[in-house]
Amino acid sequence: MSEADFDVQYIEREDRSARVLIRGLSPAFANGIRRAMIADVPTFSIDTVRFLENSSVMFDEMLGLRLGLVPLTTPIDDFEIGDEVTLALDVEGPATAYSGDLETAEPLVEPADENVPIIELKEGQRIELEADAVLDTGKEHAKHQGGVSVGYRHLQRVSVGDDLGEFDDEEARILRGVIETEDGEVVPTEEFGHDLSERYPDTEVHVEDVPGAFVFHIETDGSVDVEELLLRAIDTIESRADELRETVAV
Repeated sequence: MSEADFDVQYIEREDRSARVLIRGLSPAFANGIRRAMIADVPTFSIDTVRFLENSSVMFDEMLGLRLGLVPLTTPIDDFEIGDEVTLALDVEGPATAYSGDLETAEPLVEPADENVPIIELKEGQRIELEADAVLDTGKEHAKHQGGVSVGYRHLQRVSVGDDLGEFDDEEARILRGVIETEDGEVVPTEEFGHDLSERYPDTEVHVEDVPGAFVFHIETDGSVDVEELLLRAIDTIESRADELRETVAV
């Protein structure tokens, strides 16, 4: 398919979450995009920790696990898979060590959130460490998944029929996701409590999936923004297709 075959519309859009309607996809391609956002877009994550002092109540391994789950900003164009960045942490109690206490040797790679708690330290307890963050993909380890919640649903089209009869009982008609009205308006179902009987009271309505139209719900951990996550995922699919094309042509 060419780019002209696709139509993209942001229904909701923030730095870390969005709902995106894409028309012109096959179910297999839609699922491929979802999988690529989870597994193929690289992010930085702490991989190796060297403890200089740990007098807390928590084992080194447990602290290392927590540190590995701290999202780090990832300027993908400036690094390659396998590149490392060093960070350091030095906190003495009584205090709580937060992700924002991590100091980085590379200003482009830093905690995406400053308020992720790592450990509470009591009087006389101290954590001092160095850590290496590596750039890798979610298919290597889940801690590198920048897309923490990625899913999709068919866009559903709603057509309005006749009025209900005077003595007909109106039942709730619960839908989740996004609908397209007869006028071509795209509406999130939360706007009417997910219940079609609230939007179209005393009216018969018919619902059908719109062929080739999928609504993606995307949330990131802050390592990359939503738009970059989506575009990078599509790029990886295209690059794999090019590799296959070249291999078949040999």
